[in-house]
Amino acid sequence: MTCFSCYHAAHHVFSVPPSAPTCIILFFYLLFTRFWLISVLYAIWWYYDFDTPARGGRRTPVLLGLKLWGYMRDYFPIKLVKTADLDPRHNYILGFHPHGVLVAGAFTNFCTYATGFPQLFPGLTSYLLMLPLWFRAPFFRDYIMCAGLIPSDKESATYPLRKKKGGSAVVIAVGGAPEALDAHPGTFNVLLANKKGFIKMAMEHGAHLVPVFSFGENEVYDQVENPRGTWLRWTQDRLQSIMGVSLPLFHARGIFQYSFGLMPYRRPIHTVVGRPIKVEKKEKPTGEELDALHQLYMDELSSLFDEHKGNYGVDKDVHLNFV
Repeated sequence: MTCFSCYHAAHHVFSVPPSAPTCIILFFYLLFTRFWLISVLYAIWWYYDFDTPARGGRRTPVLLGLKLWGYMRDYFPIKLVKTADLDPRHNYILGFHPHGVLVAGAFTNFCTYATGFPQLFPGLTSYLLMLPLWFRAPFFRDYIMCAGLIPSDKESATYPLRKKKGGSAVVIAVGGAPEALDAHPGTFNVLLANKKGFIKMAMEHGAHLVPVFSFGENEVYDQVENPRGTWLRWTQDRLQSIMGVSLPLFHARGIFQYSFGLMPYRRPIHTVVGRPIKVEKKEKPTGEELDALHQLYMDELSSLFDEHKGNYGVDKDVHLNFV
């Protein structure tokens, strides 16, 4: 459970503004100009601020409330749907499904105020997990921390869950980068059958589990067909295991034309937050206890999907496929 990756939230949602590669290039470029002092001073700041991402980051409400995120919400559009109250006296782990290519639902709902998270769930602070790799990029690390993102390593992910007064909601795209390779329109494959790290983390800290399903997340991009067993999928899986990030071959529309491009389609995304599953704290849960809670979580996610699929254009005979 060392990595609950949210690579695509970084690579696509954060492409504008700014991107991690651009920030890295800028940092080194400034060293060879008359503005070299900026990079030197930042390096000193970085040294003293190195552990901040592991301590909950540095959320900036002004950034989360920018009008920019309202435009992003309305582009698709994206809506956050509440099905039950979440008591702010407890801590929660929200399992976000599916990952999709863009992770637009997770970012817009839990890293901005555009869809009304503070009003729907008063007293809760959301933290979206992201690959630790991106917190090593100068300048970029400060930007993503301002949006409430924290590294997905175990120490960083559990920091908000150690708050005794509650009020923390850690959001995990459970399927991670590998699930992005299955993000084809009209499919409902959820990479969850063997994912138990977040279940164990919930039990160790007594954090209640909340299943979240984002209808429409897989619809915003087309992806080159890559069924398991093909050379393309083998190559993608191999690269993902080496680099820690997946490389789906996706396409959608352009800015001024609709036939081809990298802009996502304007298709609605409805992120439905389910009922909380109460979890008793057990610092050393047994394998049987983990399996039982894991099965309960999958059952609750399936029920959430079946209960709401009719509202969002999914056929009544369609069910989640756990892989």
